[in-house]
Amino acid sequence: MAEELKKILFPHDKIRNIQDIMLSDIYSAIKNKKNIIVHAPTGIGKTVSVLAPALSFSLKKDITIFFLTSKHTQHKIAVETLKQIKKKYARKPAKTNRRTDSVFWACQGKPTDKLDPVSGTNFVDNDFNVADIIGKRWMCLQGVEGLNAGDFADYCKKLRDENKCEFYANTKKKSMRATVLAENELNELKVLGPMHAEDLIDNCKKPKLCAYEMTAMLAKDAKVVIADYNCVFNPDIRDNFFARANKKLENSIIVIDEGHNLPSRARGLLTAKLSTYIIDMAIKEASKFEFFNALNTLKNLKEVFDELSFDLNFNKEEKLVRRYELVDKVNEKQKYDEIIAELTFTGDLIKEKQKQSYIAGIGKFLEAWLNQDNGFARILTKNFSNENLILNYRCLDPSLITKDAIDRSYCTIIMSGTLTPTSMYKDILGFPDAVEKVYSNPFPKDNRLCLIVPETTTKFTRRGNEEYMKIAVACNKIVNKIPGNAALFFPSYALRDKVYKNFYELCDRKMIIEKQNLNKGEKEKILHEFKRNKDNGAVLLAVSAGNFGEGIDLPGDFLKGVVIVGLPLEKPDLETKELIDYYQEKFGKGFDYGYIFPAITKCLQNAGRCIRSETDKGVIIFLDERFAWQNYIRCLPEDMDFKISKVYEDRIERFFGNR
Repeated sequence: MAEELKKILFPHDKIRNIQDIMLSDIYSAIKNKKNIIVHAPTGIGKTVSVLAPALSFSLKKDITIFFLTSKHTQHKIAVETLKQIKKKYARKPAKTNRRTDSVFWACQGKPTDKLDPVSGTNFVDNDFNVADIIGKRWMCLQGVEGLNAGDFADYCKKLRDENKCEFYANTKKKSMRATVLAENELNELKVLGPMHAEDLIDNCKKPKLCAYEMTAMLAKDAKVVIADYNCVFNPDIRDNFFARANKKLENSIIVIDEGHNLPSRARGLLTAKLSTYIIDMAIKEASKFEFFNALNTLKNLKEVFDELSFDLNFNKEEKLVRRYELVDKVNEKQKYDEIIAELTFTGDLIKEKQKQSYIAGIGKFLEAWLNQDNGFARILTKNFSNENLILNYRCLDPSLITKDAIDRSYCTIIMSGTLTPTSMYKDILGFPDAVEKVYSNPFPKDNRLCLIVPETTTKFTRRGNEEYMKIAVACNKIVNKIPGNAALFFPSYALRDKVYKNFYELCDRKMIIEKQNLNKGEKEKILHEFKRNKDNGAVLLAVSAGNFGEGIDLPGDFLKGVVIVGLPLEKPDLETKELIDYYQEKFGKGFDYGYIFPAITKCLQNAGRCIRSETDKGVIIFLDERFAWQNYIRCLPEDMDFKISKVYEDRIERFFGNR
């Protein structure tokens, strides 16, 4: 292990407990070209423990690291980590001479011939560039935030083809080579980097350059590319970006951060849906632009939807639809393939007049509907509150899109603080012969009290005013014993609101209510308000899979207790049942993989908001009798040492030393 650590460009003075093992394991897996699945609780320092060994190895090879994460906060953490590595080990440009385009080099105050004391290499050997990229739509300066991904791609292409985007024209010549302006700015970005995508976008505003194209050019000689999952796992985006950046998947180390999110994200990439609302909007679109043939086709399609839904009612709001059922009913009115061609052609014509087209989207859905059955569910749902029908072509198997990228990569590393059981992710994502590593929590156990309180339940058959009051009473007892801020996480907004009606009458503390679909500013405002009340103690009433369930950092005294109110199990609808059946047939573990483990993962993510450093102290309460059942308690990490207790008030008081 000591020999492996000497080869790693670690930026900090001290390596944490257990972190040394993880650093060595990661380096060994990469060196041996092995995929690795890493469950590492908060506190180990996952980002640096992966980036440092991966970068140390890739600097000696023609290999690029793709650090994939779905959260902008994690982009920033990765950028800051790489800045620290570069500051300690790499010789980097100090400034650029605009007149000669030459770069003058500095060595962080060290002689240029001085060797790295750890790896024994010259500092210049450890220099590297970093490209941080977010979705192309979010990097665009044309004001296109309202467009969906497909419409944006078409709109962007149209502007470029017609030479109507000044940002692109200022960046790329007709020969596709960079302009002088772009080359000069690129040199500056390399000097200033590594930098977060938002900072790069700001740097591109004044010279009016395309931030996406600038990032793609920066990526050409970057050793690390920080991006969203789509950059590697969406084949269309991957092929386009890799071609622009002159990268090959076979020469790439793929790092999947917060990997517990990948299965649902991957399934979403292969999922398509069509609703009567979309058809209605398309009908208006066809009428507006006087495409009367398309108008008649869309009206016929709406009739087909009505025919498919004839047996849906308040007692049966959804049903499975076979592929041939839609195709046969459409063919009765007009040939299916002719409809696809007509709507696609019409949609393209409309996009010449406006940025997006509902008609084009319907054409894409009908084309996707013809794809395979295995690994997919076709479900028609009716919302009786607005009479909207939704036809879903739902992907059940994430490996249909992840396995190819994993197989082709130099090696893939997936990591998270909630990646247990690692065998499940090995199965459902398609990791062949992956190394599985589970690291224990490095923080002092005395700083954490984990309790299961089996007094209430959110089980559907027990829901009602009496149970909501019992939950409210238990929550109030718990937060009153916590000397500081507490967060309550509920399975849904509807259930949270029903409990809140009773909790409001009982609790004397300031209450902060999470709303659905918060934007970044609203989310930060709530967190600021919550932190501001840490001395008197506020209560955040949030939802397990909502805005604050994961990805937020509340260290120290900002959060002293978390209560997970009930199991956030998926609604037992047709999709969930189909997922359970699919995993049962494929792995013999349908109920675990499709129902129980995803809910437990959400709970553990919520619990992870509480203890963020070795000095933090807090309580984690799982409030539901089902957590004490063998089928669920077996899923909880052993090192959390959960205790089942009905005298939780006394235990919380003793833990915080209040008596």
